[in-house]
Amino acid sequence: MKGRVFSGARPTGRQHIGNYLGAIQNYVKLQDDYDCIYCIVDIHALTTLEATPMKSGLQENIHEMMLDWLAAGLDPQRSILFVQSHVPQVMELHTLLSMVTPLGWLTRVATFKEKARMQPDNINYGLVGYPVLMTADIVLYKANIVPVGEDQLPHLELAREIVRRFHYLFGPTFPEPQAKLTNAPLVLGLDGVNKMSKSLNNDIELAASPEDTRERVISAFTDPARRYRSDPGHPEVCNVYRLHSFYNPERLGELGAECRSAGIGCVECKEALARSINKELEPFRERRAELAARPGYVKEVIADGARRASAIATETLTEVKQKMGLISRQVIPD
Repeated sequence: MKGRVFSGARPTGRQHIGNYLGAIQNYVKLQDDYDCIYCIVDIHALTTLEATPMKSGLQENIHEMMLDWLAAGLDPQRSILFVQSHVPQVMELHTLLSMVTPLGWLTRVATFKEKARMQPDNINYGLVGYPVLMTADIVLYKANIVPVGEDQLPHLELAREIVRRFHYLFGPTFPEPQAKLTNAPLVLGLDGVNKMSKSLNNDIELAASPEDTRERVISAFTDPARRYRSDPGHPEVCNVYRLHSFYNPERLGELGAECRSAGIGCVECKEALARSINKELEPFRERRAELAARPGYVKEVIADGARRASAIATETLTEVKQKMGLISRQVIPD
């Protein structure tokens, strides 16, 4: 029997190459071996809305993000693709799990402390309870596998602790979600310092035109010590070189040697990177354009995903409420 995977992502709109290399390509591969449930977590996004307003409307961001997921290879016939708030049972389970989660567990979470520093005037209840809602996301669908990077392991362990506490009080109900470690690379943005992010305007969108992609790559920072074309470069400190490792792996040694000997300039190196990114993204962009030309297709996928997810959610929530004594247990006749 296949394991069940759950993963969610906040609705950030059009996805960039950092999103693809770090998560989406792994989502696509997991479909071959698992029953996958992938969710756009719009409720989670509201916890930081005041501190980091969305550049586009929430619905537009959801539409663009799902379009990118589909074009990248997520298959609605093999996976359940939906929007978090379209299955409201998750909010009810979040409330029920919050009754058994000690507040101290939540206030010690490193990401809560970080977000509280970032938005001291917007430390809302949802921000504190974020890990409980995350747990509800996973266990509502009885997922037993969650793809994460090593930095996310503490979050998943807290979800496991909440599950254990529920089981102690009410009896076994959910699988304890297990981590499936992914080799998600840290993709730096065009500034060469920060992680690629739309909010920092240092990203390259998957759906950008070839011309826009080239312009973005040409604007990227390279080796700060290399001021002239004749200066030898230091590829180990250059993020353009690091991006070549994803898009020109077979030429990496050659490009590194030419950079160190000043046989190639930064502009030439960037031009080569832009060509490779555009070549690799060409099939994606064609698929995306075809999907975008089908009015209502994304809405149909989301609606079908919500219907399929709701069927699982209703069954799980009924079991939870029975075990908590909120509704009578059904007696199955012999």
